[in-house]
Amino acid sequence: QVQLVESGGGLVQPGGSLRLSCAASGTSASAFLMAWYRRAPGKQREFVAQIISGETNYAYSVQGRFTISRDNAKNMVFLQMNSLKPEDTAVYYCSATFRNTYWGQGTQVTVSS
Repeated sequence: QVQLVESGGGLVQPGGSLRLSCAASGTSASAFLMAWYRRAPGKQREFVAQIISGETNYAYSVQGRFTISRDNAKNMVFLQMNSLKPEDTAVYYCSATFRNTYWGQGTQVTVSS
């Protein structure tokens, strides 16, 4: 069983930056595929970025603006978000996958002037 807790969301102006964190507990997540998803108001949850064994993948909409990273020693994964746009407004969820997929509760990101 893995517990995930996201943090770092908030209100930011367009063009600004935020860094989301996801803390995993219950077991070492170093072998897990870690990912970020988001759900915008009125839309389905969508993939944002993932990382496993140092390899990363991004949704086209965030390539070049978002960076996913992890610190296995601290059992954490991060999402650095730069050049934020209003369309990035969503609840962002951290997930961990190894045989099963575990989800955090999400953190709200609002991009607005």
